[in-house]
Amino acid sequence: MKKDFTIVYTGSGKGKTTASLGLIMRMIAVNKKVLFLQFIKGPWFSSEIKVLKKLGVMVKIFGLGFVGILGDKKTKQEHKKAARKALDFSRKSLISNKFDLVVLDEILVAKKLGLISESDVLELIRTKPKNVNLVLTGQGASRKIKSAADVVTEMKAVKHPYFEGIKAQKGLDY
Repeated sequence: MKKDFTIVYTGSGKGKTTASLGLIMRMIAVNKKVLFLQFIKGPWFSSEIKVLKKLGVMVKIFGLGFVGILGDKKTKQEHKKAARKALDFSRKSLISNKFDLVVLDEILVAKKLGLISESDVLELIRTKPKNVNLVLTGQGASRKIKSAADVVTEMKAVKHPYFEGIKAQKGLDY
């Protein structure tokens, strides 16, 4: 019986990272080792990062912030370099036998923005050891990535305050 999965949380709706956080809590509750790695969001304060660290989750933030929006002043090359570092760390972590769950937050956005390639993402899925669960989050999961995964959940945006000009709220959104 299969005991490890590749899970994709994708779509235009809110809740992809939040879904991965729920899964992380379940894994921690049964004494599993977890890595949470961010490809995009950046180094500023985030409630989930604060809690994950308190819970003993290894957290690695490689993202330099949102790419090309919200006052981003970094070049595309700087973002690509950071994404490559995240990808390399992801590969090493997957095969290290240190983690039961590896969450690659916003990796699909990094792919969508051209910071890494689809083949990079597919290679991670293919090379994932059998004893590791892998979660990929972000908008833009391709048909090939969805097909390679074991579980795919697509969040659909129906209504969100952002579309009315309301900024992200501390505690609810970050």
